[in-house]
Amino acid sequence: MTKKKQVKSTPVSRWHAAPLKGSFMVTSILGFLISYYYVFSVSSGFGIACMLIFVLMFIASIVSMTKTPLVN
Repeated sequence: MTKKKQVKSTPVSRWHAAPLKGSFMVTSILGFLISYYYVFSVSSGFGIACMLIFVLMFIASIVSMTKTPLVN
């Protein structure tokens, strides 16, 4: 009979937003615009998929701006 090791569970900490750079937001805006004007005209399905990714990037940058704690 083997003994099983007991694993201590750590308490779940609060969710913290990662601080993102400003270039992340600029990339999301430019990527959306390029996807809209160039990619969407070539392939509508791929253009919508790219635009969705860049919208999610933009939302992540907004959340990061509002939820990141200030550090002195």
